[in-house]
Amino acid sequence: MADDYSLNRVPERARYPWLSVAVQRFGQVSALTQFMLGATLGFSMTFWQSFWALTLGAVILEAAMILVGIIGMREGLSTSMLARWTGFGRGGSAVIGLAIGVSLIGWFGIQSGVSARGLHALIGGPPEWAWAIAFGLAVTAIVIAGFHSMAWTAYLTVPLFLALVAWSIVSELSKHSVGTLMSQAPPGPPMTLLQGIALVAGSLMVGAVITSDMTRFNRSAADVVKQTVLGVTLGEYVIGLAGVLLAHAVGSSDVIAIVTSSVGLVGTLVIIAGTLKINDWNLYSSGLGLVTFIGVITGRRPNRAVITAVVGVAGTLLGALGILDLFTSFLILLGVVFPPIAGIMIAEYFVVRRWRGELAEGRDTGAAPPSAPTWVPVTLVIWLVATLVGHFVTAGLGSVNSLVTAFVLYVACGRRGLLRPVGVSRTEVAEEVAA
Repeated sequence: MADDYSLNRVPERARYPWLSVAVQRFGQVSALTQFMLGATLGFSMTFWQSFWALTLGAVILEAAMILVGIIGMREGLSTSMLARWTGFGRGGSAVIGLAIGVSLIGWFGIQSGVSARGLHALIGGPPEWAWAIAFGLAVTAIVIAGFHSMAWTAYLTVPLFLALVAWSIVSELSKHSVGTLMSQAPPGPPMTLLQGIALVAGSLMVGAVITSDMTRFNRSAADVVKQTVLGVTLGEYVIGLAGVLLAHAVGSSDVIAIVTSSVGLVGTLVIIAGTLKINDWNLYSSGLGLVTFIGVITGRRPNRAVITAVVGVAGTLLGALGILDLFTSFLILLGVVFPPIAGIMIAEYFVVRRWRGELAEGRDTGAAPPSAPTWVPVTLVIWLVATLVGHFVTAGLGSVNSLVTAFVLYVACGRRGLLRPVGVSRTEVAEEVAA
């Protein structure tokens, strides 16, 4: 089973051309949930207000994704592993790994449940729980096989999804004048531009934090920039603006029903393709995060494929039982803690550089650095303060506020020499080799 370098660096021979990774990035951004975001904007904003909300929100996301992505590309390590040497230490990385694992396996189960409801409504057959199990286990099998399998899944599902959705959109918009839709007032209660930007930036901020899981397979910083700008920009504009126009056309934010309204094969394929190409990354990053957490707790090197299989089955069963809907509020709240992680990682790697020397160790051999600080207490305090700022401060954008707060506080503490580690721990890989 493919371990996919869960605790080691991805070697140069295992890296992929930028377009291969870009297709997967685009697949993440061009999901059915992006239609919901675009429709939400279009229901409460004019077309051009929505355009600027998507544009400015995308700029914020791309800046975070590119910086975190370049770190992942250079070091070849997953987000939860990188956290050990980008301010958090081994203990902090375990907390991050657990947060990533719980959050994304939750969304994996919810996406499986949503797909199951759609498939059952369209073609009937087995009950929803059976569809959820079938869908969840299919995605789990793809992710167990690793990045290569997920790349081929994206090659197949992204073009199929775009073609089918384009057909649905054109069918609906052909009944209206696009010029009129672009100039008319929004059908719903108004939303400010700042609120719109916050929705766009917040919708993928978790994806920005875990972007190293994907970009560690890139070959250069230029590749990271190209894939991010292409994938995110196209995803926001093609899918997001289509959602805006559809919301204006039907006078409702519930445009998913239109996109998936085709009876039979077409509607079924839209749901399968639209969910499959984002849900595999939910499970993949969840598995990587939990591998780091378990490795820290047990001191052993768990196999990524085994962990993926376990959490995939667990998420599938929870989705089939329908109880994950109860955790939606909790999962959304969990998302508040992620932007400061990106701020701290960027500040440490590019500005403070407290542990850049340790990161250089093992780079030539493809191994992770042999040791890391166990805890960095000041970083955990910064994380907490920035999270509270993002949650409670209403002025500006919550996700941006928390990210910038974490960045500024970390740099300030670094300049004053307050980033003092407590203890030193060897990595699981180093322990295994030594044994």
